[in-house]
Amino acid sequence: MNIEGVLVPVVTPFDEQNNVDYSALGKLLDHLIEAGVRGIVACGTTGEYYTFNDEERHGVMSFIADHVGDRALLIAGVNDTYTAGSIQKAKQAKAMGYQGLMLAPPIYCLPQENEIICHFKTVSREADMPIIMYNFPARSGVEISVEAVIELSHDKNIIGIKESSGDFSRALSLINAGLSNFEVVCGSDDQAADYLFWGVRSWIGGAANYLAESHVQLIDAAKQGDFSTLRTIMQRILPVIKDQESADYNQKAKLGCAQIGIPVGTVRAPLLPICDKDKAIFLGKLNQAIQ
Repeated sequence: MNIEGVLVPVVTPFDEQNNVDYSALGKLLDHLIEAGVRGIVACGTTGEYYTFNDEERHGVMSFIADHVGDRALLIAGVNDTYTAGSIQKAKQAKAMGYQGLMLAPPIYCLPQENEIICHFKTVSREADMPIIMYNFPARSGVEISVEAVIELSHDKNIIGIKESSGDFSRALSLINAGLSNFEVVCGSDDQAADYLFWGVRSWIGGAANYLAESHVQLIDAAKQGDFSTLRTIMQRILPVIKDQESADYNQKAKLGCAQIGIPVGTVRAPLLPICDKDKAIFLGKLNQAIQ
């Protein structure tokens, strides 16, 4: 499966009653596709999947699949606290027409390396779908070691890894490992230019919810070898991306959507809206980025 391009872990809009706002979600999906993104990631971290009950998850997954259709690649986030839960979510996504999965190690239980490897191989075997692994130790509590990534890259279904550790030397180790039929995906938004310079051509980033055009332009510039344009675009958007990365990531993704004319409501508890001071700082940087 070709995952080259911008894949957006789409936010989930909520209305004033804290229900999923499908009308707003449809408008956002149309905006992203028109901007030229390669794919949509449903139920990623930026989509607040961890706040869904079973009915909501099914509803969001089904709506995204139906609304997007064949206009973009459909990737399903299938994280869970245990392997069987991820398998169940993967099979549900497959039945809905999703073409690939994004999967992290199970959260909270802190599996050892051999257990992480077993987790991914088991989901691969049972779901039989392309899998993008998700390495984000700050959220999952464990890291998928470079050695484990190399071993798992030989699995026919495991096609890449979203690298969100923030450790670019680790990313370089994977980029330069010469893994066949396997992609390293940029998952650290503020390091995107570095990834693109080193040949990465796939990017899964929450800031693409409100900076989709700039994300697409960055990858297009890299594909053309135009690193001067790449640097110019990255310099323009880097301050707002760094601000989002620093804290309140999901809140700022939603603020960004509203600022470009697609209101998506606020976040769900346990997250809370950010204070007026932080909001003003973020929006000030965003306004400079989109001028």
